[in-house]
Amino acid sequence: MSGLYLSRGLFPQEFLRPTVDFLLATQKPSGEIPWFSGGYTDPWDHVEAAMGLSIGGEHAAAVRAYRWLASMQLPDGSWWASYRGAIVDNDHRRETNFVAYVATGVWHHYLITGDAGFLREMWPVVDGAIEFVLALQSAHGEIDWAVDTAGNRLPDALVTGCSSIYKSLECACNIAVTLGNERPHWYPARTRLGAALRSRPERFDRTWESKARYSMDWFYPVLSGALQGAPARVRLAARWDEFVHSGLGCRCVADEPWVTVAESCELVMALLAAGDHARAVELYSWLHQWRTDDGAYWTGYQFAEDLLWPEEQPTWTAAAILLAADALTGFTGAANLFTRVELLQASSGAAEKRLRRDQ
Repeated sequence: MSGLYLSRGLFPQEFLRPTVDFLLATQKPSGEIPWFSGGYTDPWDHVEAAMGLSIGGEHAAAVRAYRWLASMQLPDGSWWASYRGAIVDNDHRRETNFVAYVATGVWHHYLITGDAGFLREMWPVVDGAIEFVLALQSAHGEIDWAVDTAGNRLPDALVTGCSSIYKSLECACNIAVTLGNERPHWYPARTRLGAALRSRPERFDRTWESKARYSMDWFYPVLSGALQGAPARVRLAARWDEFVHSGLGCRCVADEPWVTVAESCELVMALLAAGDHARAVELYSWLHQWRTDDGAYWTGYQFAEDLLWPEEQPTWTAAAILLAADALTGFTGAANLFTRVELLQASSGAAEKRLRRDQ
């Protein structure tokens, strides 16, 4: 099937069930979800895959995934760049956007399940992770991208990484409010980060070549909610023709003839966040030509040479397909997570009422 057109309320459960089963088949008994069987696991993509399981109704498997991640957390709240089971695969760095993303996944699972016990169980994990990340925020608002093996901060920032953290801070604040665990310093930290993303471009890519050629730097500020409304639409329109190849998808980088499924799915959600539902539906409809018989999806397609590249079917790509389908159809309680900013305030009382209702 080369095209799949979705509308609100019509989640294609039968079509996407094999994709959920692919995630289940790749997940290890411990709960770990590697990139693919035999591959390594990184914290960000592990959480992405767990979110796919939550959307697919595999709530117990998703909880196992988060418990595995909790078991690997370091005392300072962070994780290494990658793992193979209980063995650290890459101990050269700990990346802040990888660390923060657990908050997004935990909040996502709660929005779907209403499981207050799970939220309480994961609170120390989220709290530790966010405190680690915010310790690396500069006075200008941006957050350093990583620390090295010895824990020394690597002083530069990524637009994509900081955008991901911005969404994770929204989710972390919501978790704190829902549980009644006040973290008032998280709010101004998020405000400063958003201001840096919107108006301090000089604080990013200071020590390496600009990452502006990457599509994620283009649309992640919209996907995260750092840019909304007219500014979001202007940003997406400005480079649409550079990054989007009609009938295929979104390029990973502007100057390479290579479209990738995961970036295309994330762009679908960014378009929804900007209010462009029609183009979101059209873009999503192009992606299923990269689907395999078992419900997995290839990473991407190199259209100048007419070949699939790399020859991998990552779990996080399958999860991105599920996240975009949910956002398009409103299937779960977390469908709007990446298309709206919904920041709870401790004074509102709404979160506490919801938690009481869930008990």
